[in-house]
Amino acid sequence: MKFFNREKEIREILSILEFEPNFIYFIYGPINSGKTALINEVINKLDEKYVVFYFDLREIFISKYEDFIEVLFEEYEEDKNPIELVKSLVKDSSVLFGIPTPKNTLETLLSKKKPKNVFKYITNILLELRKEGKQPIIILDELQKIGDLKINGFLIYELFNYFISLTKHKHLCHVFCLSSDSLFIEKVYSEAMLNGRAKYLLVDDFDKETALRFMDFLAKNILNKKLSNKEKELIYSYVGGKPVDIIYVIQELKIKNLKEILNYLLSDAKQKLKYFLEDVKEKNETLYKEILDALKVFKDSYEVEDITINKKVRELLVKRNILFLDPIRGTLKPQSFLVWRAIKKII
Repeated sequence: MKFFNREKEIREILSILEFEPNFIYFIYGPINSGKTALINEVINKLDEKYVVFYFDLREIFISKYEDFIEVLFEEYEEDKNPIELVKSLVKDSSVLFGIPTPKNTLETLLSKKKPKNVFKYITNILLELRKEGKQPIIILDELQKIGDLKINGFLIYELFNYFISLTKHKHLCHVFCLSSDSLFIEKVYSEAMLNGRAKYLLVDDFDKETALRFMDFLAKNILNKKLSNKEKELIYSYVGGKPVDIIYVIQELKIKNLKEILNYLLSDAKQKLKYFLEDVKEKNETLYKEILDALKVFKDSYEVEDITINKKVRELLVKRNILFLDPIRGTLKPQSFLVWRAIKKII
């Protein structure tokens, strides 16, 4: 399906790439807001000058250092010099899903278990690409998966120091980190070592005008018909501007009626919230009452200041994907319109 909208975000990222690397960029937003789709669309628009190393951390269970290394490197049996191996692959593709590495080299990197050896190896690859007139870009999707991973301290801090070296100090490689975990972004935002060295790009759900245009776009391409204004307004009142929910509704309209689809989605959101509250009440009656009081603020408001809800309750609700925290703007809101509707129905 043709990519829809996000022109502003695409222009911003492409503009960043026109200049020398200077910051680590964190791309964040509510779950299923389209962060990965956005970055893939940007990649599709790049010319041959750029070489993208794309690491999708969601694809592998990461519990130890070796797991992380497995994501970073793509093993090759060829007995080639690592630099020559990368150069040969870059001729055929501008996107590599891992740093191409001969098997014997990878075994050596794994055996030493020292991030500095890994980072030095990657830096040499990047330097050689720059000599070839290429601009490297590193993209890590769902970076929070290594947030608690330890090796000589927390690996995430080693990684941040390395990214600072690549961007702020050497101006060698653009670095983009994607995350839908707003508690992780809050920790990153508060991290002193990143002050003046990181920027943050919000990829939010669509606003109402864009959501309605997206419905028109989907209805034409999937249903080959137009939706009435009443139908679009009804859809928006249930799912808001969440792209994945709008897509689901339009796809289901091929075989079901609209009210049936929307009632199912709302019922699903209500049940999940109900069972969460039931579990909390069973374990901690006091916390249960605090959560109910916290959620009541959303009866009349979709978005509130973050400190409206105390830290303990706020973090629990964000961790359970009931609320989305934007630490840069200092706001809290439900993860979706469906969750908001469920809160208003149950509380």
